[in-house]
Amino acid sequence: MIRTAHPTRAPIAHDALLEVDRARVQYGGIQAVRSVSMRVRRGEIVAILGANGAGKTTTLRAIARLVPLAAGTIRFAGRDVANDAPEDLVAAGVSLVPEGRAVFADLTVRENLELGAYSHRDARAIAETLEDVATLFPRLAERASQRAGTLSGGEQQMLAVGRALMARPSLLLLDEPSLGIAPKLVQQIFEAIAAIAAAGVTIVLVEQNTRIALATASRAYVLRNGEIAMEGTSAELVANDEIRAAYLGA
Repeated sequence: MIRTAHPTRAPIAHDALLEVDRARVQYGGIQAVRSVSMRVRRGEIVAILGANGAGKTTTLRAIARLVPLAAGTIRFAGRDVANDAPEDLVAAGVSLVPEGRAVFADLTVRENLELGAYSHRDARAIAETLEDVATLFPRLAERASQRAGTLSGGEQQMLAVGRALMARPSLLLLDEPSLGIAPKLVQQIFEAIAAIAAAGVTIVLVEQNTRIALATASRAYVLRNGEIAMEGTSAELVANDEIRAAYLGA
């Protein structure tokens, strides 16, 4: 069982947990995200698709408040968070699993996980969440005393997801969870993602493997040159000739 300290059914004005409205991000004179608007309902898995350089990772980083907005708004649980510090957003219930995993290589698996709970002070709750993560990813329990840098890529991805769950988020942002991972472990990780969503955690997923992303998500947005080019249910996008030709090899 995956627990959240921020129940997804907390009373807010409507069913949208995350709303992004005409978000724009630029680095110097380069507009990495030109205009992105999206809405994610509580309990959904929503994918963000697109070619390299389309603005997918920047969009996630903007939602997590790791890069400033040049324009637009971001609302989480009905509240404008565009000016929040990243650590405040984590405390409010948003966790990011970054591209490349970014585990602390010289720390043990358990130490990495404990760092994910830095915003919590309840020792019992932390112990419960450690148990949840161990149930979700038994390999992490087996390797609790092992340095994170000695894990395989797939095991490090499990650790990165587990570390994010230690904050008990209601919204989990996943950036390229299959990148550089053996197919067998990719399957295990996406099974875990489905289990996390089934426990009530809302998920926004950036994933280059379009086939597995659409098989996992209920809806998706397609980015092109920093803008939303298309959106729809996963079934609609799988049936779309343009999507099939560009991303599914059909």
